[in-house]
Amino acid sequence: MVSYFLTHAEVVVDPVAPIESWGLSPAGRARATRAHVSSWDPGVTRIVSSTEQKAVETAALVGGAVGIAPETDARLGEIDRSATGYLPPDVFEPVVDAFFARPDTSVRGWERAVDAQARIVAAVRRLTADGDATIVAHGAVGALLLADLRAVPISRALDQPGMGSVFTFDPPTWQARSGWSRIEP
Repeated sequence: MVSYFLTHAEVVVDPVAPIESWGLSPAGRARATRAHVSSWDPGVTRIVSSTEQKAVETAALVGGAVGIAPETDARLGEIDRSATGYLPPDVFEPVVDAFFARPDTSVRGWERAVDAQARIVAAVRRLTADGDATIVAHGAVGALLLADLRAVPISRALDQPGMGSVFTFDPPTWQARSGWSRIEP
């Protein structure tokens, strides 16, 4: 058995719009159009995405390529960073570093890493309990899931190499079968 954890591809950043409403950029759409090649196989019967627009669009492109109608699950959402909303990259990156470095602490009002990890692990366990799935979600929660699958501490070293990345895991043994690889457009 093999399941996939796929992150949404590149997005159009709109600092005034809610982060959850950001959609795929043209480059992200090109990457997501090819995602089924490395994030799905005939044993996968479900595609489930977070409810955030960028993940929904990515899942729709994967599902359209393989003939599966994607489902959504809000528990697959990215870390809750509504306390700050959009942060410019020079501010955002240090906050993300602190999020991973201090998993038991809320950094700038963000969801704690340990809480986000518990949420994503419970959701993915439930969604893969009856068979393999392609889960389409977000990089930070993917890193938290990967840490749990590897039974290692939370670390930014487990973060995706870029938007539109995938890893495989075995739900019955709850072990990662691969590390991240980037989807090529």
